[in-house]
Amino acid sequence: MSRPTAALPKVRILIVEDEDPIRNGLVDVFLYHGYEVTAVADGREGLEQSLSGGFHLIVLDLMLPSVDGFAICDAVRQRDRSQPIIMLTARGDEDDIIRGLRSGADDYVVKPFSVRELVARAEAVLRRSQKLAADQEKVSWKGMTVDPRTLTAEVDGRPVELTRRELDILRYLIRASDRPVSRSELLRRCGLPRSRHRHADGRYPHREAATQDRAESRRAASNPDRARRGYRVGS
Repeated sequence: MSRPTAALPKVRILIVEDEDPIRNGLVDVFLYHGYEVTAVADGREGLEQSLSGGFHLIVLDLMLPSVDGFAICDAVRQRDRSQPIIMLTARGDEDDIIRGLRSGADDYVVKPFSVRELVARAEAVLRRSQKLAADQEKVSWKGMTVDPRTLTAEVDGRPVELTRRELDILRYLIRASDRPVSRSELLRRCGLPRSRHRHADGRYPHREAATQDRAESRRAASNPDRARRGYRVGS
């Protein structure tokens, strides 16, 4: 494994994982890539460390003793809605993934996982976090204004709280509101995870999504009005 040059010095990562081999392995990997790492095995200690505000990224397992990862994520989001979080878990059910992302996780990685992929996802989350911190410009579309400084949107005068991921999606769609945005482009440009678990009947949702994208492209080609609409704010 070659050592990357992209990792920034003194970027601090907290790992909350109760399985010793996984936790120790992640510590070694992130140390190798140049990060400062703190690792804990217990949910209560993980909650205390997570609320300290001393980390650029939290890698958070869901199934923890004393306090589970969902509760930790909820507590962190109440304190700091901009804290980058990656959920790391063996729970690959679609409902769990949706719950994790809605609770404010920036990404969701299902065990077993590729170490290279996890590191790449961590780097991507950190890049988006740095970009968000640097790009504080409000964006507007019709009756909506999105404010990255407060992680909120104002819709017809009503304030709406956003997760970081929701903010990324809305800003991208607003800035591209003059053209169609495909599902695959939205996934790629906003760093959205594609589900890799299988349905009970053996079907893979990400393969179905790719098939649906291709079918949508064919329908759009034969229907100019549909092609103009695409994935757009308010459509």
